[in-house]
Amino acid sequence: MTPREPTVRVKIFQVDAFTDRRFAGNPAAVMPMDRFPDDAVMQAVAAENNLSETAFLVRDGEGYRLRWFTPATEVPLCGHATLASAAVVLERLERGRTSVVFRTASGPLTVRKDGRGYVMNLPARPSQRIRTRPDVGKALGVDPAEVWGNEFNLMAVYDEPAVVRTLRPDFPAVTRLETPGVIVTAPGDGSFDFVSRYFAPAKGIAEDPVTGAAHCTLAPYWAARLRKTELRAFQASARGGELVCRLLGDRVELEGSCAFYLEGEAWI
Repeated sequence: MTPREPTVRVKIFQVDAFTDRRFAGNPAAVMPMDRFPDDAVMQAVAAENNLSETAFLVRDGEGYRLRWFTPATEVPLCGHATLASAAVVLERLERGRTSVVFRTASGPLTVRKDGRGYVMNLPARPSQRIRTRPDVGKALGVDPAEVWGNEFNLMAVYDEPAVVRTLRPDFPAVTRLETPGVIVTAPGDGSFDFVSRYFAPAKGIAEDPVTGAAHCTLAPYWAARLRKTELRAFQASARGGELVCRLLGDRVELEGSCAFYLEGEAWI
C-alpha cells in the first residue's frame, strides 16, 4: 500500500510539564492548528506521538480551543497538557502575554504565569467513600485502607507513602475495574503533604507520570483530611513531578513549571 501523501504541515512542541528540567515530569505534545482536523486524524496523531497526551490548539478570539487525546481516546480534562499548552502560547506563540484562557470540554480553563512557573485553574472533582471494592486491592497488589470514587476515577488510599511508591499493579486486572483510571495516594514524606500515582490502562496509559486531572480529586480529599487548602504534592512515578495544589471552593489551582524538549514540524 502506498503511504498517504502529507497534506498539512503543523508545528509540534514536546514539553515536560510539572518539572523545571527536561527528562522529568510528564511529557505532552502540543500542536497549534488553524482548525481541528477530523477526530480520527487527531487520534492517529496522538497514537503516533505515543505520549500520555497530545494537545491540539485552535485560536479562538483572545483565547484558544483545546482538546486532548491519549494514544487510545479523547479525554475531557488533562492538566499536564494544559500546562504545556500554556507554556507554548506564552513562551513561543505570543511572547509578552501573561495569561491565556482555553475553551475545553471541561469549561474555560485559565492559566497564568507566576514567576518561573504557571498556575492553572481547573474544576474540582470531589469523590465519595466506597465501602466494598475488594477487587481494587487485588488489582493493585496491596489492599488499601480506603477506596473512594467518582465518575472519573477510583482512588485507593494507603497509610504509608512507601506502599504507594512500590506498588506493582496487575494492569489487566486494573482494566477490568471498569473505571477510566485508578489514583493511589498516601500521606506525604519529606516536605510533601501527600504522594500519589495514577494508572489508566483503559485509556492506553499504564502509568501516567504526573497527572493534573487526578489532583482535582486529590486536592479536595487531602484538604479535608489535613484541614488546609494549600498542599504540596509529589507524584511518585519513575519520572516524578511536583505540584502545589490550592482548593478554592469548587475549583482547584495547580502550580508547576515546564521544560521545552522538542520543537519542530509534523505532516498530517
